[in-house]
Amino acid sequence: MSGEDFPERMLPSAPCAGAVEVPTRREQEALNKLRAIKTRVRELKRERGETENALADQRQDAIEREMNHLKEEWNRWEEERKEAARERMILLGHEEA
Repeated sequence: MSGEDFPERMLPSAPCAGAVEVPTRREQEALNKLRAIKTRVRELKRERGETENALADQRQDAIEREMNHLKEEWNRWEEERKEAARERMILLGHEEA
């Protein structure tokens, strides 16, 4: 059965101009920030494992401070992502406002 056999109303149409993008731009931004944080945390963990001498103690403290800051950022962006996902579900009619 080829595409010619289907009535025109059965063929997929182009998305309408008001279609909701999935994931939304807001969700994409949050996800990109979360990926960047995860990448940085991996780098810091690798560096933390490589520093062992007494001079490295100061660097270890700096790494721990940055890791704590990244955890706070992660939590903030995770909340943003959840809020954006809920907003999308409302726009799609799957949840009530």
